[in-house]
Order: sequence, then structure tokens, then C-alpha cells
Amino acid sequence: MDTPPSSPSSRTRRRTLAAGLAALTLGALPWAAPSTAAQDQPSRTSPDARVVTDWSRTAVDVVAGDARRPTAEPFLWYGFVSAAVYNAVVGIEGRYTPYKWHARGPRHASSEAAAAAAAHRVLLTYFPASEARLDKALAASLDRIPDGAAEERGVRFGQRAADRIIELREHDGRGADVPFAPEPAPGVWRPAPPGNSAAVNPWLGRVRPMTFDSPDRFVPGPPPALASKRYARDLAEVRAVGGKDSTERTPWQTETARFFSDPLPQQFQRAYADHVTRHGLDIVDAARLFAAANTAAADATITTWNAKFRYAYWRPLHAIRLADTDGNPATEADPAWEPLLRTPPYPEYIGGHCANDGAVMAVLDRLTGGDIDLRLTSAVTGTTRTYTSSADFNRDVIDARVWSGIHFRTADVVGSRVGARIGDRTMDHYFRPSG
Repeated sequence: MDTPPSSPSSRTRRRTLAAGLAALTLGALPWAAPSTAAQDQPSRTSPDARVVTDWSRTAVDVVAGDARRPTAEPFLWYGFVSAAVYNAVVGIEGRYTPYKWHARGPRHASSEAAAAAAAHRVLLTYFPASEARLDKALAASLDRIPDGAAEERGVRFGQRAADRIIELREHDGRGADVPFAPEPAPGVWRPAPPGNSAAVNPWLGRVRPMTFDSPDRFVPGPPPALASKRYARDLAEVRAVGGKDSTERTPWQTETARFFSDPLPQQFQRAYADHVTRHGLDIVDAARLFAAANTAAADATITTWNAKFRYAYWRPLHAIRLADTDGNPATEADPAWEPLLRTPPYPEYIGGHCANDGAVMAVLDRLTGGDIDLRLTSAVTGTTRTYTSSADFNRDVIDARVWSGIHFRTADVVGSRVGARIGDRTMDHYFRPSG
């Protein structure tokens, strides 16, 4: 479409748009494009789901790359971004109920522009140091959308969707001062070599969840008592197959342990994008997949950290080295034992990887009818695996964490079950078909 004489050029308008978004104004953008009959018509091109996957990658670049947020914390931020994008898209396109919102977008607004503006605004609010990266990503997204009223309306609605999520997350417990320095004792967590780092993110277990009210809601009962038979079995297993120099662990088991040591939040984002592309999901179903999976994983992370810092259970490294102090006659100390993978800097119970996996698998089962067709790549091993069954996926991850030498089996099994309950609840109450 030719640019009307009174309108700025496309390039100038995009620069102005990016600047307006970066300013985070709550009112109208600092320009008002002229309205023409052609501009008021809906686009004949179907909205492109690529905007959802593009902004997922940008979120990873910002949260895990620029900000270097540790361990499972990125799941929280990906949940915020995905929820805003979802609300921006379904508020315009319909089909599913918005997340904790009742607003509908303007008629003929661009859902692509809305998705990009929503993701940009959320990320810029929380990670202003990444402004240059975010503005560049926004310009790239908007460059694929025809200039006109549909784009402008989409941008404004996307900003509103982002503002709603930001409002919902005010005073949610992020970054709270949560002291954690337990006295060393049998069964109690302590910093692990080689770094002997302090525990990471004790505040994460106090954050208000995204799909239920209390971070305590799904916390399970305590781990096995040190004197129990289950504890002795768990310890014997991880000692045998999880040691750095284990002769009982097979090469395939070693590869599996390493495969699932790739940071899970980022590994999942790549897998979701791949699933969207291979299955040709439209923008609505793509936004729903990311939002449902990431909000469930965020809440599984919060629940996991609540349990970890509530029970402060020790890791296999110290349990095996100090087994002569646990009061269990069925265990035996090995002061030189080392795990295959480095011990993470936070308590053991419950298994966070498995809780997140359980939540995501429950969501994918509901979205796909049971054939999850999830293809994951691991930057650690340089290999790819495809899972069509959530049960197979959960089994492999539970095993992997034991073969890694960093978890007892009970923590992984319980974590997976807790995560599944969270994932099912997410789909029972949110992201449901409208009407």
C-alpha cells in the first residue's frame, strides 16, 4: 500500500514506534497515524506464529544470556512473558479464555503486533539493561507487519496485556530477603565442593504462584528419614550408578545424564518452538502452548524451591561421604566419592528438574491428546531426542538425575508427581476454550 502524503515513511514510523514502546508510556503512543479506509481493513494475511517463537528466543537471550539468571529462575520470567503474549493474542483472535483478564482487543487489530509489543514491554520492564536488544527485536517483528491502523491497534493492546501481567505480579515475593544458613548436621544441606557456594535463590520458594494462591499448596511431605530402608536403598543406588567413576553405569546412561544437564528452561523453549514449527501451529495455539507450559513450570519451580528450603535435605555427595553419621546401619561412608555431575548449590528434595518436567508433560498431554511429539536438543551432548510419550520422558529424566549423582530417586519421583498435579490444575483452570 502506498504511504499517504501526510504519513511518515515506514522506516521513520517504526523508529518512532520502538521509541514509544521503550518509554513505557501508559497512555497513547507519541504519534497518531492517519486513518484511511484501506488501513482500517483487516489484513488478508494470517497472523504468523513466528512472532511467538521469535520472542521466546529473545526472552532466553535476555534472561539467561544478558541477565544470567541462575538455575530454574528463568521459568518465572518466561511465564510472565508467555502469559502476556497469550493475552495479547487471544484478546484479539479469541478461541481461548484470557489469563486473569477480561479485556478484548479492538476489531481488526494485528495479533502479531500485539504479541511483539507485549513481550517487549514485559522484558523491558524487568530487564532495562537489555533495551538495545529488545528494541532491535521489536523493530524486526514490526517490520514484517503492514503499516496501518491494525498494527497500531495491536501495539496498544499488546502494551495493555503486558501492563496487566506486570500489575498482577506486583509485590509477589520476588527477591525477598530469606535467610538460609542451616547448622551442619546429618541429613542437613551444606555447601558442596568444589565451589562451596551458598544456596541460590531461597526467595524463589516464597513467590506467589501464577495459577494458584499459595506457594505451600502442592508442597509434599518430608523426605525419607535417615534411618529408613527407603533412604538406604536410595543412597546405595546413587552411590553405585551416580559416581564419577561408576563401573555400573552404562555409556547410554552416562549420555542420558549429560543430555538432561542442559539448562532445562532454555532446553524447553527450544523444544516448544520446534514443536510449533513442525506442526504448523497458528499464532493462537502457539501462544497457548508457551503460556500453559511456562506458567505451569513457573509454579512447579516455586513449589520445588519451597520444599527444598523447607526440608533443607542434604545431597548425595555429603550423604555418601558422611554416611557413618546418619545412624543407619545399612549405609556405609565413602569419603572420596564424587558425583558424575557437579552438585547444584541448593538442597536436594524435591527434584526440581523432575517437577518441571512433570508439570510440562501434563500440559502437553492435555494439549496434544497424549502424543507429545517433543524433540529436544542438548547443547551439552550435541544430540537430539524425540519423545512421543510423557511417561517415557519422565522416566528418562528421573533416571538421569540419579545417574548424574545429584539426586536420590525418591526426590525425583515425588517431584514428577507434584509437577503433574500442577500441570493438570493449570489446564483445568486456565487456557481453556472460550464459549
